[in-house]
Amino acid sequence: MAQISANVPVAKTSKPNRRRFWAAIVVIFIWFGASGVFGPLFGKLTTVQENDNSAFLPDSAESTKASKIIANFSKDANTQIPTLVLFEGSVTPEKIASINAHLQTLPSKHIQYLSEYKGTLDSGVPMSDYFVPGQPLFAFPSQDGKALLINLPVTADVAGAQLGNDKPVLTAMIKTIRADMSAWASSNGFVSHVTGIGALFSDLFGAFGGIDSSLLLVTLGVVSFILILVYRSPILWVLPLISAVFALSTAGGIIYILAKNNVIKLNGQSQGILSVLVLGAATDYALLLIARYREELHHHASRFDAMKAAYKGIFEPILASGSTVAISLLVLLLSDLGSNRGLGPIGAIGIGAAMVTILTLLPALLVVFGRWIFWPRIPRFDDRDANLHGLWSKVGGAVSRRPRRMWIATAAGLLILAGFATTLQANGLSTSQSFTTRPESVVGQELLLKHFAGGQGQPTEVVVKESDVDAVTQALLSVKGVASVDPLRVEIAVPGRPLPAVKVVDGLVVLNATLVEAPDSVGARQLVPDIRAAVHAVDPTILVGGGSAVSYDVDQASRHDNRLIIPVVLILIGIILSLLLRSILSAAILLVTVVLSYLATLGVCQLVFHNIFHFPGADTSFPLFAFVFLVALGIDYNIFLMTRVREESAKIGTRAGVIKGLTVTGGVITSAGIVLAATFAVLGILPLVFLAELGFAVGFGVLLDTIIVRSLLVPALVHDIGGKIWWPSKLQSK
Repeated sequence: MAQISANVPVAKTSKPNRRRFWAAIVVIFIWFGASGVFGPLFGKLTTVQENDNSAFLPDSAESTKASKIIANFSKDANTQIPTLVLFEGSVTPEKIASINAHLQTLPSKHIQYLSEYKGTLDSGVPMSDYFVPGQPLFAFPSQDGKALLINLPVTADVAGAQLGNDKPVLTAMIKTIRADMSAWASSNGFVSHVTGIGALFSDLFGAFGGIDSSLLLVTLGVVSFILILVYRSPILWVLPLISAVFALSTAGGIIYILAKNNVIKLNGQSQGILSVLVLGAATDYALLLIARYREELHHHASRFDAMKAAYKGIFEPILASGSTVAISLLVLLLSDLGSNRGLGPIGAIGIGAAMVTILTLLPALLVVFGRWIFWPRIPRFDDRDANLHGLWSKVGGAVSRRPRRMWIATAAGLLILAGFATTLQANGLSTSQSFTTRPESVVGQELLLKHFAGGQGQPTEVVVKESDVDAVTQALLSVKGVASVDPLRVEIAVPGRPLPAVKVVDGLVVLNATLVEAPDSVGARQLVPDIRAAVHAVDPTILVGGGSAVSYDVDQASRHDNRLIIPVVLILIGIILSLLLRSILSAAILLVTVVLSYLATLGVCQLVFHNIFHFPGADTSFPLFAFVFLVALGIDYNIFLMTRVREESAKIGTRAGVIKGLTVTGGVITSAGIVLAATFAVLGILPLVFLAELGFAVGFGVLLDTIIVRSLLVPALVHDIGGKIWWPSKLQSK
C-alpha cells in the first residue's frame, strides 16, 4: 500500500461522525451522573465493615455450635470483647486499693472524639454505654508481685458502633482508656499497657483506617507516575486515571449498598484489595485500549473509525480477561468462610465496573478529545506501524532463533523456584503477629506472658453436662498447655470474697479453660484438637468454643477452601481459554505455564518472607488468595497475547504470527504488568502482614508472568510447536 503523507489534510467531520461525537458526550455525562450517586457512598465503605472472625464461620463449626449454647447462660454471653489493662511495677495492697477505687470512676468517664477524628476534643459518649452493666471492675495481682491485671467488660457492640463523625467507637474508646490508665500508672510507679482482643481490634481498625485515605492516595500516585512514564504525555495519562477512579467509585457505591443491606459481608481486608484490584485492572484494560487505538490512528483518517477498529480488536480479550478474573473470584462463594465468600462478589463487582468503565467511558473520552490528547507524540494518518521496531522486535527475534532452548531454560528456572513452594509456612498468624509494626496491644500481650497465663481474660469455653464437670475438668487439666479450669459462675468471682455458685442452664455447665499460650496464638490454636480429643473421650457431645477454638476452626475452613476452590478455578479458566482460543491444546499449555509461574512465586515468597522480611509465617488463606489473583490476573496477559497471536496467525501463519503478536503487544502488556504489580505492592504501606505478603506475592508474580512467562516461555513454546498449538481448530494447518 502506498504510504500516505502525515500532512495530508483530513476531511471535515462528517454527519455520521457528528452523531458519534454527541453519542460520546452523552456517555460521558451519564458516567458523571453515576459518579455523583456512587462516589459519596464509596466514602462510607469503612462504616459497613465487619472484622470479627467468628462472624465468618459456618454454622457447622464446633465453635459456632458452642457459641449458640453459651449464649443461653447470660444475655451478655458472647457479647464481650476481652480488653485487658496490664500494670507493671511493684504491687502493694495500698496500690491495689487505689486502682480499684480509680476503676469505679471509669464507667462515668466519656469516650472522647480525639483530635485526629474531629480536630478538637469533645465531651464524647459515656464509657458505660459500652460496658456490660453490673460487672465488677477490679485488679488482681500476679504471683510474682510485679504486675496487676484488669479485665474490662467491654461489650461486642462497640466493634460495629460509630461516633458522631462516622469513626469507630472502639478505637476512640481504647485511646481514652489508654490515656486514663497511663495517667494513674505514672503517678503510682507503674507502666500501663492496654491489650487483649479489644485493643488488638482497635489497632487493627486503626491500620484499616488508612484504606480509604493513604492507601488510595498512594495507589493513585503510583498509577499516575507509571502512566506518565508510559505515555510521555502531560495530558493523556489523566483519561485512564479518571476512568479507573470512576470504576472504583461505582464499584464501591454498589458494594456499600449491598453490605448495608446485609447482602454481602465486607471487611477491611476486602476493601483494601478492592481498591488496588479495580485501579490496577482498569488501568490494564485502559493501556490495552489506548495502545490499539494509537495503532489504528495510523491506519484511519477518522478517529471514530480508528476507535471502531481498536474496539473490535480489544473487546473480546478485555471481556474474556475480566470474565476470567470475575468468575475466579465468584468461585470463592464456595468457601466455608464468610469473609472469603464476601470477597468473591466484592472483587467480581470491582472487575465488572472496571470492564464496563474502560469499554464505555474511556473510548468516549478519547474520541471527544481527539488526536491532540497524545501530544507531543501525536499519531498521524500515515499507515505506519510503530510497534514493529524497537526492543520487542529484538525479543521476538531472539525467541524465533532458538525457541526450544528458550522455553526449556525458562521452564527449568521456574521449576527450581517452584521447589521452594513446598517449604512455605502458611500455618496461620496470631492477631499480634498480624502487624508489621509493634502497637501497644502487641507489646502488652508479650509482657502479659511474663506475669500471667497467656489465655487470661479469654479462656477456651467447654460446654459439658453438669454430671461430667469433674471428669471433664480432670481431662482438661491433663492437656499440656492448659493452665487452669474454672466453671462459669452466677456472678464474677472477686478476690477475697466467697466463690459464687456454679451456673447451670438446662443441665449444662460452661468450663473456662485458661491456656498458657496467648488465646490468639498459633500455639493456642494447636491445643484445640488436643482439648477436643480429651473432652470427647469423656462425652462426644461436648462442645469446645472460645477465641482459640474460633481461630482453629477458621484455619481448618481455610484449608478446606484451598482444596476445593483451587481445582474449580483451574477447570473454569481452562474452559474459558478453550472457548476463547478455539483450542484445547493452547488452553492446556497456557494453564500449565501460569500454574508453574504461581508455584515459582510461592517459592520466592518463602525465601523472601523468611530471610528478608523475617515474617513469622503466613496466614492459612494466603495460598488461596495468592492463587486466585495470580492465576486469574496472570492468565490475562496470556489472553492479551494469544488473542493477538491467533488474529495474526490466521493472516501470516503461526510462527510468524506469534513473533508479530509478541512484538506489537510486548510494550503495552509489560506496562500493564508493571501497573498491576505496583498497585498491589502498595498494600505494603498498611502495617498488616497478610496484606504486605499478598502485595509482594501478586506484585512479584505479575512481573514474573509478564517478563518471563508471557515474553519468553509462552512465545517460545508456541513457536516450537507451530500450528498444532491450535488443535483441534482448523487454524492448526497454519
